[in-house]
Amino acid sequence: MYIHVKVQPNAKRDKLQEMKADHFTAEVKAPAERNLANERVRKLLAGHFGIPAKSVRLISGHHSPSKIFDISPDSGSAS
Repeated sequence: MYIHVKVQPNAKRDKLQEMKADHFTAEVKAPAERNLANERVRKLLAGHFGIPAKSVRLISGHHSPSKIFDISPDSGSAS
């Protein structure tokens, strides 16, 4: 399942808000450098869906505030 996330780095607190079923806004304390903000959003999404962080992949938007994540509960298991 693909999730669209609008991210604001350098916020005062971490916050994930669901706008629609597959659209979220995220405010993270982490800066937008060295992939820190992306990793924090990935962990917030994993916590929201109750899955391990390794099951959440960033598909698009590595250098943009608008990102697309792939949520796959099965992808965390080794084949």
